[in-house]
Amino acid sequence: MGDASPVIEAFAAADMTAADDLRAFAALCRPAAIRGRFNDWPAVAAGGQGGTAALHYVARFAASSSAEYFTAGAELGGRYHYGDGPGGFNFTRETASIGDALGRIAANAESGSETAYLGSLPADSHFPGFAEENPCNLVGAGVHPRLWIGNRSTVACHYDSYDNLACVVAGRRRFTLYPPDAIGDLYVGPVDHTLSGQPVSMAAGAPDGAATYPRFAAARARALVVDLAPGDALYLPKLWWHQVEALDDVNILVNYWWDGFAAGPDSPYAAMLLAMIALAERPERERAAWRAYFDHYVFRPNGHPLAHLPEERHGVLGPLAKGNYGRIRTLVMRMLRGA
Repeated sequence: MGDASPVIEAFAAADMTAADDLRAFAALCRPAAIRGRFNDWPAVAAGGQGGTAALHYVARFAASSSAEYFTAGAELGGRYHYGDGPGGFNFTRETASIGDALGRIAANAESGSETAYLGSLPADSHFPGFAEENPCNLVGAGVHPRLWIGNRSTVACHYDSYDNLACVVAGRRRFTLYPPDAIGDLYVGPVDHTLSGQPVSMAAGAPDGAATYPRFAAARARALVVDLAPGDALYLPKLWWHQVEALDDVNILVNYWWDGFAAGPDSPYAAMLLAMIALAERPERERAAWRAYFDHYVFRPNGHPLAHLPEERHGVLGPLAKGNYGRIRTLVMRMLRGA
């Protein structure tokens, strides 16, 4: 992915009409904007009337539930990141009812006294009926929407381990993207002390980035920046780094996460963590030897490792869908148990 274009691909709504269209594109592991794809959503129509109308619209579906509510002082300009306060963050978290949180977000838009947002709220539990009134046929039936509602904010540059379809309902969003192989130039923070689950770039968005993080210049030169209006969507492949700016006083986004290419329940991230404890501190030359084996059996730059044998002799290296996923998993579980 080192040849990322400085201009993000864009599709018209008519070019991406079904889940098969998006799946075919997702295999390329490239981001793309889909302009106007959700202009027919009632939620987008409400957003077109302004932030207050958008909040009133989603409030119609609000359940009597509570969720995590993030808030920060106005002086931070909505930049949610690490800080010197309790827990090492520059914002606070609290639990609030959905109704109260929506009211506070509306009040913030008027007063500017603070910024806040509700993030990653499953629509089925917190806004029942929203998905039915605002359907999406670009993802499978088992993929459910989540809502992000708040004031002006900048969510720190991070990655997700799932594919993401982000649909703007109200307000404008700016995504700044970096390809997965920019990771070494982004100065990534801890993997176990995070803002909201995922490690973040310490350099992206930092005011002193050039001086403190000199390698970040290489990542910045490869950045893709895309602005989305209500009704637009962004397909974001897994592992692409992204900083997300909500640019208006009230912003609402709906997103869908899924893994369209999973062969089973085990995640690549879990495999990476296991590889870290098994390999990361071994001698350099031994790591290089294991890298050759990983390339040969896992990443397969030269094709299938047993291409020189008839398919019936591939054993557990045959197609995963033909029972080999379970066979390999059983071997791994036996090893982990010390059997």
